[in-house]
Amino acid sequence: MSSVAIEQGQMVLLTGDEIVDILQGHEQETIKLVQAAYQTHSLGDSELPHSTFLRFPKQERDRIIALTAYLGGDFNVAGLKWIASFPNNIQQGLERASATLILNAMENGRPKAIMESSVISAQRTAAGAALAADRLWENMPLHTVGMIGCGLINYETFRFLLSVRPEVHTVYVYDVDSARAEQFKRKCQEYAGNIEIVLKPDMTSILAEAEVISLATTAVQPHIHDLSMCSPDSVILHTSLRDISAEAILSVDNIVDDVDHCCRAQTSVHLAEQHSGDRAFIRCTIGDILLGNVRSREQGKPVVYSAFGLGILDIALGEYVYKRALEQQAGTRVGSFFPTNWLERGGKL
Repeated sequence: MSSVAIEQGQMVLLTGDEIVDILQGHEQETIKLVQAAYQTHSLGDSELPHSTFLRFPKQERDRIIALTAYLGGDFNVAGLKWIASFPNNIQQGLERASATLILNAMENGRPKAIMESSVISAQRTAAGAALAADRLWENMPLHTVGMIGCGLINYETFRFLLSVRPEVHTVYVYDVDSARAEQFKRKCQEYAGNIEIVLKPDMTSILAEAEVISLATTAVQPHIHDLSMCSPDSVILHTSLRDISAEAILSVDNIVDDVDHCCRAQTSVHLAEQHSGDRAFIRCTIGDILLGNVRSREQGKPVVYSAFGLGILDIALGEYVYKRALEQQAGTRVGSFFPTNWLERGGKL
């Protein structure tokens, strides 16, 4: 492919491995992209309908989610992410999540790219978590990080955290499956051999000892009911959204990526809203902080950052991948995707 626009009627198809290659070594750029997307959203230059959850009888943990979004500013991109989460895939040797991203051309609305999106989803999630940790931890050196849940999301969070906080020297790790924890430790050690990776027997010790804690589990109901053991300075990246009880949420300084999105689908923040009767316990969004409109944190309380996962991040990173694919001649062009104009089909349907 050339860097020029593709021909009318053509699309670019990108596989997961191609996207891995495109994003390899570009963690800092991805974080800056996520920051700009959050800022653009907070300025109101976006359209972000609520996600649609497709659930299944007798399969409580499985779901497929549709995220539609438009992001303006320097992005000017629209699209759809269709992401499935089937936690039992792990027992079958498959990834928990699979996803597809469709990007639409703003000139005519036609799809211009279809790409595998679990890689984009994981990396935009991790980039957002690392960005939040960096800002919420402020100017203090960060030495200890805790990882609760040993899957792809926390591995990517580990990588992105190291890209913004290279001073980290110890990572505490816990998973309900000890074999997965061991596997996670080996993977992290391969990536950063100078980091000490310490397996912990329970979550409580991580909450008590780590300065920044990343929660990325498959929990569907709260299982952390007390955060009093956490240091008042600690930052908790609540990526999996349903780990912390309503009472515990109400005891901390709460930051979210988007208030309306976080207060739905029985997230911990949603449960806290139902428990308290309002949303006053949410101090601000990460976009407010990134724009410099509010202070990073409230002193004397642990801060919990709950990120619902916004479609604007997927399309922003997807657009970046699309443009780099054109420059690198990566992917496959799909020609004649659209039918011939109906007026020109002759006797055909």
